[in-house]
Amino acid sequence: MKKLVIAGLMTIALSLCAGLAFAADVSAAGAGIAQWTVLAAGLAIGLGAIGSGIGMGTAIGGACEGTSRNPEAGGKITTTMIIGLAMIESLTIYALVIALLLLFANPYAKLIGG
Repeated sequence: MKKLVIAGLMTIALSLCAGLAFAADVSAAGAGIAQWTVLAAGLAIGLGAIGSGIGMGTAIGGACEGTSRNPEAGGKITTTMIIGLAMIESLTIYALVIALLLLFANPYAKLIGG
Protein backbone atom coordinates (compact mmCIF):
# COMPACT_ATOMS: atom_id res chain seq x y z
CA MET A 1 0.00 0.00 0.00
CA LYS A 2 2.86 2.35 0.84
CA LYS A 3 4.42 1.84 -2.61
CA LEU A 4 1.09 2.60 -4.26
CA VAL A 5 0.72 5.87 -2.35
CA ILE A 6 4.28 6.90 -3.22
CA ALA A 7 3.73 6.03 -6.90
CA GLY A 8 0.50 8.04 -6.93
CA LEU A 9 2.12 11.08 -5.36
CA MET A 10 5.01 10.90 -7.81
CA THR A 11 2.58 10.70 -10.72
CA ILE A 12 0.73 13.79 -9.50
CA ALA A 13 3.99 15.67 -9.00
CA LEU A 14 5.20 14.80 -12.50
CA SER A 15 1.85 15.78 -14.00
CA LEU A 16 1.97 19.18 -12.36
CA CYS A 17 5.48 19.80 -13.70
CA ALA A 18 4.62 18.89 -17.30
CA GLY A 19 4.56 22.52 -18.47
CA LEU A 20 8.13 23.00 -17.29
CA ALA A 21 9.28 19.73 -18.80
CA PHE A 22 8.11 20.78 -22.26
CA ALA A 23 9.88 24.15 -21.83
CA ALA A 24 6.91 26.03 -23.18
CA ASP A 25 6.98 29.80 -23.15
CA VAL A 26 3.92 30.41 -21.02
CA SER A 27 2.81 33.03 -18.58
CA ALA A 28 2.43 32.29 -14.88
CA ALA A 29 -1.34 31.92 -15.21
CA GLY A 30 -0.93 29.79 -18.34
CA ALA A 31 1.52 27.47 -16.60
CA GLY A 32 -1.02 26.74 -13.87
CA ILE A 33 -3.74 26.07 -16.42
CA ALA A 34 -1.45 23.78 -18.43
CA GLN A 35 -0.52 21.78 -15.35
CA TRP A 36 -4.13 21.36 -14.25
CA THR A 37 -5.14 20.44 -17.79
CA VAL A 38 -2.57 17.65 -17.93
CA LEU A 39 -3.67 16.42 -14.51
CA ALA A 40 -7.33 16.48 -15.54
CA ALA A 41 -6.60 14.56 -18.74
CA GLY A 42 -4.64 11.94 -16.83
CA LEU A 43 -7.36 11.56 -14.24
CA ALA A 44 -10.05 11.33 -16.92
CA ILE A 45 -8.45 8.43 -18.73
CA GLY A 46 -7.13 6.79 -15.55
CA LEU A 47 -10.41 6.77 -13.68
CA GLY A 48 -12.30 5.83 -16.83
CA ALA A 49 -10.03 2.84 -17.42
CA ILE A 50 -10.12 1.73 -13.78
CA GLY A 51 -13.92 1.93 -13.62
CA SER A 52 -14.32 0.09 -16.90
CA GLY A 53 -11.87 -2.59 -15.85
CA ILE A 54 -13.75 -3.22 -12.62
CA GLY A 55 -17.06 -3.30 -14.48
CA MET A 56 -15.75 -5.71 -17.10
CA GLY A 57 -14.32 -8.01 -14.48
CA THR A 58 -17.61 -8.07 -12.62
CA ALA A 59 -19.57 -8.70 -15.82
CA ILE A 60 -17.34 -11.54 -16.96
CA GLY A 61 -17.38 -13.10 -13.49
CA GLY A 62 -21.18 -12.96 -13.40
CA ALA A 63 -21.43 -14.46 -16.87
CA CYS A 64 -19.10 -17.32 -15.96
CA GLU A 65 -21.06 -17.98 -12.79
CA GLY A 66 -24.37 -17.88 -14.65
CA THR A 67 -23.11 -20.24 -17.33
CA SER A 68 -21.76 -22.67 -14.76
CA ARG A 69 -25.13 -22.74 -12.96
CA ASN A 70 -27.19 -23.06 -16.13
CA PRO A 71 -25.12 -24.30 -19.11
CA GLU A 72 -28.15 -24.34 -21.44
CA ALA A 73 -28.44 -20.55 -21.17
CA GLY A 74 -24.74 -20.04 -22.01
CA GLY A 75 -25.40 -18.62 -25.48
CA LYS A 76 -27.86 -15.99 -24.28
CA ILE A 77 -25.61 -15.08 -21.35
CA THR A 78 -22.58 -14.72 -23.64
CA THR A 79 -24.48 -12.51 -26.08
CA THR A 80 -25.76 -10.27 -23.30
CA MET A 81 -22.29 -10.11 -21.76
CA ILE A 82 -20.66 -9.06 -25.03
CA ILE A 83 -23.22 -6.30 -25.55
CA GLY A 84 -22.67 -5.14 -21.98
CA LEU A 85 -18.88 -5.17 -22.41
CA ALA A 86 -19.23 -3.03 -25.52
CA MET A 87 -21.26 -0.50 -23.53
CA ILE A 88 -18.70 -0.49 -20.74
CA GLU A 89 -15.85 -0.05 -23.23
CA SER A 90 -17.62 2.94 -24.77
CA LEU A 91 -17.24 4.74 -21.44
CA THR A 92 -13.47 4.29 -21.64
CA ILE A 93 -13.49 5.64 -25.18
CA TYR A 94 -15.47 8.69 -24.00
CA ALA A 95 -12.86 9.26 -21.28
CA LEU A 96 -10.12 9.02 -23.92
CA VAL A 97 -11.91 11.56 -26.11
CA ILE A 98 -12.23 13.97 -23.17
CA ALA A 99 -8.54 13.54 -22.33
CA LEU A 100 -7.50 14.17 -25.93
CA LEU A 101 -9.75 17.24 -26.11
CA LEU A 102 -8.17 18.60 -22.95
CA LEU A 103 -4.66 18.01 -24.27
CA PHE A 104 -4.96 19.02 -27.92
CA ALA A 105 -8.12 21.13 -28.32
CA ASN A 106 -7.85 22.95 -25.03
CA PRO A 107 -10.47 25.69 -24.68
CA TYR A 108 -7.98 27.65 -22.55
CA ALA A 109 -5.22 27.55 -25.17
CA LYS A 110 -5.25 31.35 -25.49
CA LEU A 111 -4.29 31.69 -21.84
CA ILE A 112 -1.55 29.07 -22.20
CA GLY A 113 -0.11 30.78 -25.23
CA GLY A 114 -0.81 28.00 -27.75
